[in-house]
Amino acid sequence: MSVNKVILVGNVGKDPDVRYLESGAAVANFPLATSETYKNRNGEKVTNTEWHNLVLWRGLAEIAEKYVKKGTLLFVEGKIRTRSWEDKEGTKRYTTEIVADNMQLLGRRQDDGDSASQNREGAESQKVEEPKNEDFSADNVDDDLPF
Repeated sequence: MSVNKVILVGNVGKDPDVRYLESGAAVANFPLATSETYKNRNGEKVTNTEWHNLVLWRGLAEIAEKYVKKGTLLFVEGKIRTRSWEDKEGTKRYTTEIVADNMQLLGRRQDDGDSASQNREGAESQKVEEPKNEDFSADNVDDDLPF
């Protein structure tokens, strides 16, 4: 048995880049920064920041497009995926990504004029309970947002 599970809490590094595939499926890509701070042997405060490339699909991507902005504090659950491709020069390239299947917006809500009753256009309709506590997971996306 094996497990591929990632849990991150961090700040979004730039606004999500959301694209729509020919099939109509949305995909969002953006970096997430996680930081740890500690004192070294000399008593100096040291902060290490790790950057993670996030990928969100379908309903989560559409939610990110509307509500996630640079600086947003997020809780993300997902899995690590490494993929490879050849660039234009024929060099094999690799990237490691976090494919999110659950996301929660943390901190205070920003009032940017969006109505809580707005529907997401083109989102997959699923018969599930309405998400609570701003918990958006790929398995738990309904047409009406909980806020």
